[in-house]
Amino acid sequence: MTSSRSSWKSNIGFLLASIGSAIGLGNVWRFSYMAHQHGGGAFLVPYIVALIVAGVPIMILEYGLGHHEKASSPLSFTRVNKSFEWLGWWMPVVAMFGIMLYYSVIIGWCVNYLFYSFSLAWGDDPQGFFFNQFLQLSDSAASLGGIRIPILFTTLLVWVACWLICFRDIRHGIERASVIFMPVLFLLTIIIVGWSLSLDGAPDAIFNHYLHADWQKINFLAHDPATRIAAGKVWAAAFGQIFFTLSLGFGIMITYASYLPKKTDIAKNAFITCLVNCLYSVVAGLAVFGIVGFMAQSQGVPFAEAIKGGPQLAFVVYPKAISLLPKMNTLFGIIFFLMLVIAGLTSGVSLIEAFTCSLTDKFDWPRKKVATVLCIIGFLGSIIFTTRSGLFLLDIADHFITNYGLVCGGLLECIVVGWILKATVLRRHINRHGIGVPKLWNFFIRYTTPAILIVLLFISLSGDLSANYGGYPTDQLFIYGVGWMLICFIVALVLAFQSWKSDKLKRRHKPGEDELLV
Repeated sequence: MTSSRSSWKSNIGFLLASIGSAIGLGNVWRFSYMAHQHGGGAFLVPYIVALIVAGVPIMILEYGLGHHEKASSPLSFTRVNKSFEWLGWWMPVVAMFGIMLYYSVIIGWCVNYLFYSFSLAWGDDPQGFFFNQFLQLSDSAASLGGIRIPILFTTLLVWVACWLICFRDIRHGIERASVIFMPVLFLLTIIIVGWSLSLDGAPDAIFNHYLHADWQKINFLAHDPATRIAAGKVWAAAFGQIFFTLSLGFGIMITYASYLPKKTDIAKNAFITCLVNCLYSVVAGLAVFGIVGFMAQSQGVPFAEAIKGGPQLAFVVYPKAISLLPKMNTLFGIIFFLMLVIAGLTSGVSLIEAFTCSLTDKFDWPRKKVATVLCIIGFLGSIIFTTRSGLFLLDIADHFITNYGLVCGGLLECIVVGWILKATVLRRHINRHGIGVPKLWNFFIRYTTPAILIVLLFISLSGDLSANYGGYPTDQLFIYGVGWMLICFIVALVLAFQSWKSDKLKRRHKPGEDELLV
């Protein structure tokens, strides 16, 4: 029942938890490498445009929907239109069983490397250490090759940590952890950035590669067709990064907002969450370019050769740079990987919370039991990613889930709220307290954002149809990509077919109040 629903102790606790959910491992390695690939400082233009026309509008939508209904995403969408309950389940199911299963393993890698930092165990060849000794990578995704015990152990530690945080109610669990973790994360990031900027080669990398703008790469109005197409992909990449970095389409922000008190400035909270998350990415980029610039200069290689994308940036490039530091290598490594562990955990607990809240909302099961069972099941599901083919499996799963699963969820979310609910109704509720949301928001939710997400889907689908992603065989892509999403969809449908208690669906608002039910 909503009367016994937990709530945030303070608005700052809510903001820290939401920002913690948004800030994750991708803020450190994905944003920086994308900036390097897509024009350096010029990439900030489509990135900021994407934030304004897609990120902030959908964040306001999710905060507003969760706050108005005081419910997780399944119950919120059911109250809007019963036909879309499956969408409300799809988002947290994908978050929990699509993303958290492999995300927990990556956090586990960070824990391993935190321990390795004490002795710089990766030695003089971090790339060989990561692939051959640490992962002991198999030949393909088809060859599991057995479980890597060190990775299994740290993955278990991650799930135990998440369970300890999610076990208690939102106020005494996630909020209390966020109030501790987020200031520590910000402090560690500032230390890493300041330290990186002081290194030889850092200023050159930052000003000539990070802040230097290659405007041609974002010029989608160029006369040359090839340049226009390439620029269009950069803009699409910027919108995709904004969508994923803000934890949109997971059901997380709907759930977190459902714990807010009645008098809450929804729009202001949405702006702050988006702004802090994106500023963190930009600031963290200074550390990435600074340390890579130092490494490039130390080894006498071009910057473009030194930097790598994805996990290699954290587990190959950074360890190499740490080994090259003139002093205090161990301390730098400890701070860096502790920063990644905290960033990962604050995102991980939100992925679990979205599904935990959804189950307790519908079935009234005890929260502690639900969190316990989910973490046990989650750990067991993660084991496949701790095998020697784990890197291949998570690469495939991540590609399909983020490029199709979450984008489809966000697209349908905009359609349901924009056209079935009518965006004006939700905007009126949001504007009751705090700063007002302009009518332009309605246009974004109904037209602009859905159109952008459709373009993102088209680009992803066109690329995958023209060539197999990553060169993987078709059967592996189907099993670990399409098959994984299909399982999540079936789980969502099964949960949606279960009946709600009638009191959960009845109109709760006083006469004259805006109704979300239509």
